[in-house]
Amino acid sequence: MSSIPRFGYAVLRTPLIPCRSGLAASRFYSTAAPLKAKRVLPSLSLDSKVCLVTGAARGLGYNFCRAFLQSGCTELAIVDLKESEAQKAAAQLVRDACILNSDMTPEDFNVISVGCDVSSEVAVQKAFDTVVDTFGQIDAVVASAGIVENYSALDYPSDRMKLLYDINVHGAFFTAREAARNMIPRGSGSIILVASMSASIVNIPQLQTPYNASKAAVKHMAASLAVEWAKKGVRVNSLSPGYMQTKLTKTILAHNQELKKTWEGLTPMGRMGEPEDLSGAVVFLASDASQFMTGTDMRVDGGYCLL
Repeated sequence: MSSIPRFGYAVLRTPLIPCRSGLAASRFYSTAAPLKAKRVLPSLSLDSKVCLVTGAARGLGYNFCRAFLQSGCTELAIVDLKESEAQKAAAQLVRDACILNSDMTPEDFNVISVGCDVSSEVAVQKAFDTVVDTFGQIDAVVASAGIVENYSALDYPSDRMKLLYDINVHGAFFTAREAARNMIPRGSGSIILVASMSASIVNIPQLQTPYNASKAAVKHMAASLAVEWAKKGVRVNSLSPGYMQTKLTKTILAHNQELKKTWEGLTPMGRMGEPEDLSGAVVFLASDASQFMTGTDMRVDGGYCLL
């Protein structure tokens, strides 16, 4: 697919020490001891796995991509509404990955960008066709595309509500279904639907009933698909973040410090999460380390749902 922006592919060769060991590794030099590589659980490595993330040009989706590249993934599809933004994200992710691991070069990565409106079943099908044509298979998929809006239930515009459900719910379903169509014939694969702690609690003080309900649908969708595809070797789990300090959230809270204090006060850990706080969870769910886990909702919320 010559029209697909990509950043090269090459087999990584490191004759001195292994460069991948699950998380990003680097060389350590010491005059007192032999050179040693970092060691992590091998099953946490995403080496040789093809990963796909929707809503990946920014926010949590972008962070999931970065975590995958840090964990050994070198074949990655960045799917977002605007292909131009996905291209920029791909270039930056590769640059950052090479900085974090000096043994890697841009040619060691094959990161492609795909424009896709996940609310369109046809668009999602075309996006997956592009990715499969490029890589031959898909091993881990994260359905991260989503929107949130705050209106009172009595005032919520019906067209905005339909758009929210088309993206958050239907988009997650279309993404999971196309992923499974590739994974089931091979008998393996991990699908991660990004839900929210809002699937389990009612957020305050903001009014967002349709959003909460959409994430509850995503959470139960993951559980239902997990049962349906369990014997076919495809795992489906949901990941439910709490309040995260994404770039967008920081911009909003910069003009509303009281809301920030409220959210922090309602969280037992006393702070909002950083996007990086989700890295370990998403890598675990995508990797073979979670191969006996399906239908699980993994909350990363600082304890918010416990109160």
